[in-house]
Amino acid sequence: MATAIPLFFLKKQEVIMDKFDIIVVGAGPAGMTAALNCLRAGKSVLVLESDSFGGQIAYSPRVENFPSYQKISGSELMDKLYEQITEWGAQIELEKAQSIVKTPVGFELTTDYNKYECKSVILATGVKPRKIGVEREDELVGNGVSYCALCDGAFYSGEDVCVIGDANTALQYALVLSGYCKSVHICTLFDKFFGDKALLDLVLARPNVKYTHNLSLKEFIGQDQLEALRFENTITHEDVTVQAKCAFICIGQVPNNTAFANLVELDKAGYIVADENCTTSCEGIFVAGDCRTKKIRQLVTAASDGSIAAFNACAYVDKVNG
Repeated sequence: MATAIPLFFLKKQEVIMDKFDIIVVGAGPAGMTAALNCLRAGKSVLVLESDSFGGQIAYSPRVENFPSYQKISGSELMDKLYEQITEWGAQIELEKAQSIVKTPVGFELTTDYNKYECKSVILATGVKPRKIGVEREDELVGNGVSYCALCDGAFYSGEDVCVIGDANTALQYALVLSGYCKSVHICTLFDKFFGDKALLDLVLARPNVKYTHNLSLKEFIGQDQLEALRFENTITHEDVTVQAKCAFICIGQVPNNTAFANLVELDKAGYIVADENCTTSCEGIFVAGDCRTKKIRQLVTAASDGSIAAFNACAYVDKVNG
């Protein structure tokens, strides 16, 4: 049964301060949903984002599994959420949270620019692209290695490109790139795709898209600019060379939680240990979204986490306030 929010909680706030009821670290779908619910409960909220607003989903060209929208881009959906929390009075700063210290009255959070105080923290730090770990990967970023087709794809219009990965992100990138690249070659480590069938069907219907399974990347070929990639076939162990001006790497994500390991428990992979209540090992700190231990990581589950973390954080603040 839904809990009704008293009308006097719905007054929009216009406050600028360095002391807050709740600080939300991360402005993806989980973080902004958390901020929205905290604001609607009458709390003062600071949202910190170190990179770009919207999280990983903002780079998705096509979202079809979020309720109420048949089809919408990730960036458009996140723009709507951003506008919503600013309308409700969220203070938003583009700063990187570097540390959190528990104090007798709450928490002190230090960023690369400022220090803030709050009574509760919601960590919604999301994830970042996983690197493939092949020599010269970092050297060629921006010169033939990319983790974002929406960011860099247009630079390779009319060129042959490669997408490395086998799940939805790789398929979405292949679909976008096929619209303006000469050819798109999808290379997967395993013998099948793990993405949605509807998306896979769309990709494979494109005449300039092909794929090869069972390939392990061994070398980036090219001096200052990528020219080709050398793979090893994991079945035959033969070398396979793929000509490409850019390799778009989509092999999963890693969490961004090391700065908070002094306060909250992390699992071996670096995810914050939490159950469906979004509570952490530190009283007063809550977690939402892909950065926590969970089986399903989708846009809708991130938003769900944000709501749960917000209500629990608000209850904690109310308890502290007496």
